[in-house]
This record gives sequence, structure tokens and C-alpha cells, in this order.
Amino acid sequence: MESVSRYPILAREGWGHCAVVAVPAVLVTWMWGWVWAAPLWLATIFVVQFFRDPVRSIPSAPGTVVCPADGRVIVVDEVDDPYLKRRAKRVSIFMNVFNVHSNRMPVGGVVKERWYHAGSYFNAALDKAAHENERNALWVQTTDQHDIVVVQVAGLIARRILCYVAPGRGVERGERYGFIRFGSRVDVYLPLTATVKVALGDKVHGASGVLAELHS
Repeated sequence: MESVSRYPILAREGWGHCAVVAVPAVLVTWMWGWVWAAPLWLATIFVVQFFRDPVRSIPSAPGTVVCPADGRVIVVDEVDDPYLKRRAKRVSIFMNVFNVHSNRMPVGGVVKERWYHAGSYFNAALDKAAHENERNALWVQTTDQHDIVVVQVAGLIARRILCYVAPGRGVERGERYGFIRFGSRVDVYLPLTATVKVALGDKVHGASGVLAELHS
């Protein structure tokens, strides 16, 4: 394992949301007691767990592609990459509302291009979501000239995709680069020479889980 990935345990994207539910919970508890405040405390617990961002250890083996998100693998197939116009292996990870929603770089390298598409908000588990939902795609080229595309896809109730990197930026494997609020999906397009290390139905963890291996 290489450097341990450290970020605030409670993601900054959630600080405002947590305050919105926690402050009323405290006030109602103070004024009327725990019984009346119970629903607000349950809401606070839900929001805090949604925006948690635990420490992750990042695999250091050369050629390793790490999982870009927590969740369940819902697609492993070979398709036409709509971004780089090539045949590619695709792996899709679905995040439900109980998963960590920060997104991590699957590989280190340079961001070559970014594409944003406005779109619909179908259930992210559906295959058409990859082509019709709101989405943000990044093309990352490794130092070994491997081309990886990672796509944040909005879901049925996810209405905000956040991405913090732009073309020309150097990135590290496992680096936190974005966030999707309240249920969503991340697709990764890999070269045909890559070996996928996950299977349908697998539960995976962002930054620490191995998604695939790249070969020269």
C-alpha cells in the first residue's frame, strides 16, 4: 500500500447539510425533549453517514486501477467508448444512499479532457443512464500512455455532480476528485488489454479496492 488517503472524515460537501438538520435537532431537544427531537436526530444520523469520507489505503502495485467509488458492481462488459471512440472494457459501480459518495481517481496521470453532459435522471442502475443521464467524464492518461475514462453519472435523486479537476491537471491514483450527492453511478472505460479484477455483484471500496490491472 502507498500513502494513506486523508481527507476530512465528514466531507466538506456535507457540512451545510449536516448543520441544517443538526441545529434544529439540538434546539428541539433543548426546548421540548428527546421524544419530539427523535425524527430530527434520525435525519441527522442519515445525513452524517451519507457524507462520511473515511481514510483509505491506496494500493501501490504498478498498473493497478483502483475503484473510483464505493458501491456494487452492476456492469462488466465490452462496449464502444463514447468518449475516446474505441472499443473498451467497461465497469460500472452503483452507489446507493448508504455508500460513501466521494469519488477517487482510478489511476495517476494527467487529465487530458473533460466532458459534461446535461441530461435526465433515470435510475442510475439502468444501462440507459450511462447515455441519457446528467454525467461528467474525465479522460486520464497514465505515464505509460494508458487511456482511462471515468464518468460520474447522476441518478434518480442525485441532482448535483461535483468535479474538482480540469484538463492539464496532474492527478494521483486514489486522489479525491469529486462527489455526487444522494445516489448515483460511476463508469470506468478501460483498454481492451486491461484485466478486470471484479465481477458482477461485488461490493467495492473507492481508492482501496482494485478494479483492474493495466498491461503494457
